[in-house]
Amino acid sequence: MKKSKMQVQTKKVLFEFQAPEAQEVYLAGGFNNWDACSNLMKKDKKGLWKTTLYLKPGRYEYRFFLDGDWENDPACCNCVPNEFGSQNCVKVVE
Repeated sequence: MKKSKMQVQTKKVLFEFQAPEAQEVYLAGGFNNWDACSNLMKKDKKGLWKTTLYLKPGRYEYRFFLDGDWENDPACCNCVPNEFGSQNCVKVVE
């Protein structure tokens, strides 16, 4: 008799960062082991950088890596202190 495993569905999650002057913006967080070079975002004509990830339900800390500097998401209201004396943004995927 086969046991069926419940599959956890991933959700499409959009991340955006307004920075018309930026040359490169990456998204880093717990979902990619804080790899500041693995999720390059794409800039639209208005200077809005975007990327979409497929994430399982959970709580994810993240930041943007903008031209070599870490930046928080100004649209995020939920931040927590990190070990470097600054803060990480928190996204909850339900």
